[in-house]
Amino acid sequence: MPMKPIIPAGSGKPLAPYSPGALADGVLYVSGTLPFDRDNNVVHVGDPAAQARHVLNTIKSVVETAGGTMADVTFNAIFITDWSHYAAINAVYAEFFPGDKPARYCVQCGLVKPDALVEIATTAHVGTPA
Repeated sequence: MPMKPIIPAGSGKPLAPYSPGALADGVLYVSGTLPFDRDNNVVHVGDPAAQARHVLNTIKSVVETAGGTMADVTFNAIFITDWSHYAAINAVYAEFFPGDKPARYCVQCGLVKPDALVEIATTAHVGTPA
């Protein structure tokens, strides 16, 4: 089964060797997405809600580039640096998934850059691209 890299227009160079998304057999796998700008600098330092919104908008751009919508998302893995940010991140998350919610899990851990407060990896079923 061939894999097609999904790279939204205007994407910066990844921090490590990966693609923002990979589409195979109609399933889109979105890499762990951090609150980075095009130069891999952390944005919205200290604001978990703004970082979550930035991450989810970035994920949305990968999903849409693959031909899907956020309604196609079936699973999210969420990583946060502090449980005190959980409510703020969940409030933003609910804006992006207002109807039926995808399956997910959330763990507290350290992230690749200390100022990053949230990282999300996503799976979506978008079908086969044209």
